[in-house]
Amino acid sequence: MAYLSQNEMEKMGFRFLGRGVKISDKASIYNPEKISIGDESRIDDFCVVSGFVEIGKYCHITPMCLVAGGEPGIIMSDFVTLAYGVKVFSQSDDYSGKSLVNSNIPKKFKHEKFARVIINKHVVIGTNAVVFPGVTIDEGCSIGAMSLVIKSTNSWGIYFGTPAIRRSERSKNLLALEKEFLSDLKK
Repeated sequence: MAYLSQNEMEKMGFRFLGRGVKISDKASIYNPEKISIGDESRIDDFCVVSGFVEIGKYCHITPMCLVAGGEPGIIMSDFVTLAYGVKVFSQSDDYSGKSLVNSNIPKKFKHEKFARVIINKHVVIGTNAVVFPGVTIDEGCSIGAMSLVIKSTNSWGIYFGTPAIRRSERSKNLLALEKEFLSDLKK
């Protein structure tokens, strides 16, 4: 995997670009002036990131993900991982048949849902999961592969299914590991 150089990333005009950021030269970044990327975060091959998006520190967006922030935006806190093929949407068409759909239709003929998505610290979202507009995934949650997240979660839960529901508790042991990791960085 080839990454863009620091100079290439700076020329794109991100709203904020932290240190140690890696972006694949095969990723598609739209509206970089609306995107902030924190220190040591990485965006891999064949990802699409667009609209208002804030990515925290030590985040990893693995290959083939879509992070569609649109106007409401997507906020990802520190230590968030999106596994292969995750899709996160902050806006969606109305599929009920009461309006027209797709990006080629003028807004007056559409009824879209626009709502910010928040993904809090230490969240991991499994392969091919989908997160809908208006969802907040609370701190420490784990979302299983191929899950459909249509409602906000409560912290430190393991969620999966269609729709995703809380199945069990997630260990908080990783908080001690975070502390040790950050301490090692200072040495």
